[in-house]
Amino acid sequence: MPPDRDPPPVAAVLVPVKAFGRAKGRLAEVLDDDARARLARAMADRVLAAAHPLPSAVVCDDDDVADWAREAGARVIRTDRAGLNAAVGLGVEELTRRGVTRVVIAHADLPFAAGLAALAEAEPTEVVLVPDRRGDGTNVMSIPTGAGMTFHYGPGSFDAHRAAAARCDLAVRVVDSGPLGWDVDEPDDLDPPPEWGTVAEPATGTAR
Repeated sequence: MPPDRDPPPVAAVLVPVKAFGRAKGRLAEVLDDDARARLARAMADRVLAAAHPLPSAVVCDDDDVADWAREAGARVIRTDRAGLNAAVGLGVEELTRRGVTRVVIAHADLPFAAGLAALAEAEPTEVVLVPDRRGDGTNVMSIPTGAGMTFHYGPGSFDAHRAAAARCDLAVRVVDSGPLGWDVDEPDDLDPPPEWGTVAEPATGTAR
């Protein structure tokens, strides 16, 4: 008799991660190369931890990131596709093939990430969007697989993803989460509301 196998997860968290050494270039005026790499890794650690108890997968094109993801217990999905939208699309395709029916896609630069599994609790025909604090980008998105949802990360992605959901006849629920809406791209993103604590601060370099 063949051994029992665990059923595939109904939901999973997908995190696209750029090479840590190439991340956060817009912080170069306040953080040196090593400090930016450490900050990027610390934030990605936080996002993977926030996926619990859901399984997580990292889509990447970098060996060091792949090793880090495996050590953290995440599935690694390697991509040779150019750009964030193509990488996320590949990650969702791979998870769909593995039987996942809902994917929570979270950026790796969310220093206050928590409770990502709660965003998987959605109706089968519902997309859940967490915009950035400016209402422009899409920091986290929860989608049903197999519905034809397309990805439009970049300027104006929040509105673009709402439109993409409508084209697929999917309802949209917007979650305005202060902590999940805080991503780090620009120097002033290193100054969150004091009640949240501080953005992970590298051991060297300068962080405000």
